[in-house]
Amino acid sequence: MRLTGEGLTLSARGRRTNLWRVLVLLALIGGGIWLTRLVEAGQVEPLFLPTPTSTRPAASFYDEAQVHFSAGDLGKAIEAYQAAAALRPDDPRLWAELARVQTYFSSLQPNQERRLARLAEARQSIERAVEINPDDPFAQAVRALVYDWSASAYAGDDRVLFDEYLRTAADAAVTAERLEPNNVLAQAYKAEVLLDQQNWAQAVDLAERAVAQAESDPTFPSAYKVDVHRVYAQVLETGGAYNAAIQEYRKAVAINPNLTFLYLKIGANYRRLRDVDNALEAFDTAVRINEQNNVQDPIPYLAIGRTYLQEGEFFVAARNVERAVIVDPGNAELWGFLGIVYYKARNYESAMDVLACAVEGCSSLQTGELFCERLEILFCNDPEQASIADYGTDVIGVSLGAGTVEYYYTYASALAFQKRCADAEPYFQQLLAAYGDDPIVVGIVEENRSICAGDLLPPAPATPADSMPETNS
Repeated sequence: MRLTGEGLTLSARGRRTNLWRVLVLLALIGGGIWLTRLVEAGQVEPLFLPTPTSTRPAASFYDEAQVHFSAGDLGKAIEAYQAAAALRPDDPRLWAELARVQTYFSSLQPNQERRLARLAEARQSIERAVEINPDDPFAQAVRALVYDWSASAYAGDDRVLFDEYLRTAADAAVTAERLEPNNVLAQAYKAEVLLDQQNWAQAVDLAERAVAQAESDPTFPSAYKVDVHRVYAQVLETGGAYNAAIQEYRKAVAINPNLTFLYLKIGANYRRLRDVDNALEAFDTAVRINEQNNVQDPIPYLAIGRTYLQEGEFFVAARNVERAVIVDPGNAELWGFLGIVYYKARNYESAMDVLACAVEGCSSLQTGELFCERLEILFCNDPEQASIADYGTDVIGVSLGAGTVEYYYTYASALAFQKRCADAEPYFQQLLAAYGDDPIVVGIVEENRSICAGDLLPPAPATPADSMPETNS
């Protein structure tokens, strides 16, 4: 190719333009070197680095929560729902789902204080859902569940709160049905409310109708069929139809086979039927599910111990309740029940020490001594432990109430048997002040005062079924 020179600019203007380009390029190179040094010094972060933590969408946490619930790990399900709600705080469905799981989680708490705390959290969650959208039928239906269980938790201790929460539950169920006629979940929860209102016949009718609708509607979510069958089982159980209740609980279990609170209910109904083998099998299943989820839960062990206690097998009962205490050593109510087992086994001295821990409270040194020396629950020979106190934990004594009165009068009875009547008398007075209209409590106090006066010999332990109210466990 021949170069002609045409079109070439050789003027001074052309040379000035090239000079400016060189200066610009030198500035860019210098700026690049300067920026590189800032990066190396850590004063500037490179572009396109990944964020320190990946950002998950709320839907991901929601799906995780459902997986944990299906696996029976309600604690982790709650955490996942809370994470989802934090990302979508204006979604009433998330808050309602969280409240539902929190309510069920309350049944797995090993003492009244923790049950009430979980239910308080559930009420906060459901009120947030209703605040966001008061016309959400699902939120109103779950509100009925939350407040009904809250009312039940205060039955026998606070009549004012019981009535208030029950009214709220009933209103929520009616509102849910108004917003969505034939709302199956609202019908089921309303049946549970009617049960607590002592309207058993209406509860049966509504629970049966809810089950029929849930089973006939192919679009009804199977996750909520668990609730429908559970409520119907609860209604049947309250009416004494234990076999029928078990079958309904088993239908719920067939939908979700990992919910431990359902197995606790199944076992409790078998125990009422004195079918020990099936009761223990149900409780063992709850233990295995907890082990799979790495959940430390004393309730199944307590249920197993209660079953053996009913059969008069005190040694095996004690071993299982001791296991429950090891899982949750700061729980005064577990110490109280262990004391009752010892008392009924005629081990009055150990019963007195353990019940003192439940009623009066214990230091870590005292519980460590009970674990390692008195009861020999633990083999305390770990060279890394500095003292016996390292094996124990502080325990705050329970206050006198409907759920703890048995611990108080059994402790007073153990003191009377040991002729520590001066120590027993303040408890007699406290029991009469709170339960002076209860003939059972009055009879126990009078009998023990007679023992202290030398008029009677110490009574034989009560029969295993006496003074042992039925619970989920």
